[in-house]
Formats: sequence, C-alpha cells, structure tokens
Amino acid sequence: QVQLVESGGGLVQPGGSLRLSCAASGFTLGAYTIGWFRQAPGKEREGVSCISRIGGKTNYADSVKGRFTISRDNAKNTVYLQMNRLKPEDTAVYFCAARPRGSLWSCAFDDYDYWGQGTQVTVAS
Repeated sequence: QVQLVESGGGLVQPGGSLRLSCAASGFTLGAYTIGWFRQAPGKEREGVSCISRIGGKTNYADSVKGRFTISRDNAKNTVYLQMNRLKPEDTAVYFCAARPRGSLWSCAFDDYDYWGQGTQVTVAS
C-alpha cells in the first residue's frame, strides 16, 4: 500500500528555518516524481517544489526559489524540503505527493496520484 507521511512542521519566527520530511512506504520513492505543495487558509493549493524520478532534477515555484531546497535520500526512502528565510506568507499546510510517471529530467506540479496527510507550518513572531 502506497503511503506518504509528512513531518517536521511547526511554529517558526520570520527568517527562521524548518526541514520537512516525506517518508514513503509501499513503493520505491526514487522511481517516482515527488512534489511538495502547500495550501493556506482561503487559498488554492499551490506547487512549491518537485524532484523528478530517477534523474533527480528539481523545480521550484518563483515564490520560494533561493530559499527552499528539495532533496531525496533513496536509502531512507524519504524526500526533504529545507525551508530557509521563512516568511509569514509561507504559512500553510504542506503536503507531499507522488506519481509513478513523468520525465526523468524535469518535473511539474500536475497529475499526482498519492498524497500525504499534510503538516502545518506557521511563520509568526
């Protein structure tokens, strides 16, 4: 059974950092395209970052470029989202998602099959 479990959310002051984890079970994470998404209250869900299957190429939303870094540890079957220089507008529930399709050398934010339950990130002083 495919399962994704996010962790690492919490309350942090503006300018601070958090590292989110997305632990996968039931499939080999490195063979899947993995995306991080977020949804703030009253707003639509948006793609934050993704990493392509096999090739490990990454993509970022303009709003987080230079501040967030996605990475993958195949041995731990886990994807991480390192978030630095956090801003209040980064406050949202963060989800990871997976799909067994897509290019080996690029990724996008559409058409994901499996989703985690989400973890809350709150940036406030």
